[in-house]
Amino acid sequence: MKLISSELNSHQPLAINVKGLYHRYSKTEDATGISIPRWTLRRGERIFLYGESGSGKTTLLNLLAGVLNPTKGEIQLLEQEFSSLTSRGKDKFRAKHIGVVFQQFNLISYLSVMKNIQVAAYFAGNAKSQVEQSASELLLKLKLSPDVLQRPAGSLSVGQQQRVAIARALINEPEILLVDEPTSALDACARDAFMEILIEICQLTSTSLVFVSHDMYLQRFFDASVDMSSLQEPVESLEC
Repeated sequence: MKLISSELNSHQPLAINVKGLYHRYSKTEDATGISIPRWTLRRGERIFLYGESGSGKTTLLNLLAGVLNPTKGEIQLLEQEFSSLTSRGKDKFRAKHIGVVFQQFNLISYLSVMKNIQVAAYFAGNAKSQVEQSASELLLKLKLSPDVLQRPAGSLSVGQQQRVAIARALINEPEILLVDEPTSALDACARDAFMEILIEICQLTSTSLVFVSHDMYLQRFFDASVDMSSLQEPVESLEC
């Protein structure tokens, strides 16, 4: 596990602070899950989180996004208690502070690109005029023509949809960006171009990035990488 980025940013406040995190996938006695005694990520740090399928990478992202509730433990985001918030409280916090890019992008295919982005901005309370300007600027940074704003999301190529998903995640200028296996459907050239743009934007905005993948090739784009297995202790050692 490389810790170059952590060493360089050791003076920065924490973006993510996990303590005694334990999540069990079901209530059966032999159920598997994840158990992370302690893990931190500082503001502005960008890490590559890798591991085999089933190692808990996506589960961890869903816990950090508030999609799942931990069985035990505490999650602090931006030095605020997050895991104990109500569902509504998590939704409000996520809308303002967290951007999420899912593997399947989760765009609403029949809505225009602009409407997809506006939906995310609406929950954060951003003004419509501000959103339109920001969306155009983001698409330009992502090497997409503003012309696609009025096209149905479902009419775009996979690579274009991927960049729209990034724009939607960044429209509220989140301090934390969670990205789950977004390059699996791209060819090598498109994958590399996407990664370079993503890292560049995160550097410009000082966004903390947790990028999940099993593709070890992508590790080269990051200063720090973490093996999911290195974060965990055996689930069997914990009592529920």
